[in-house]
Amino acid sequence: MFGLGLPEMIIISVVGVAIFGSKRIPELSKAVAQSIRGFREEFKGEPEVTAESSQETTDKTKL
Repeated sequence: MFGLGLPEMIIISVVGVAIFGSKRIPELSKAVAQSIRGFREEFKGEPEVTAESSQETTDKTKL
């Protein structure tokens, strides 16, 4: 996984706990997971149709 082994993952975890504290880690994890989930849903959803793109499509079909 991205060339990270167990020792590197442990060091990253220890630094994360030292910076954010053990109480805030679950909150941050939840926020990141929700952001990723929302990002994926936006890519899977239907593209938004704006008035400008709708007008262009209408103009092209009249030709």
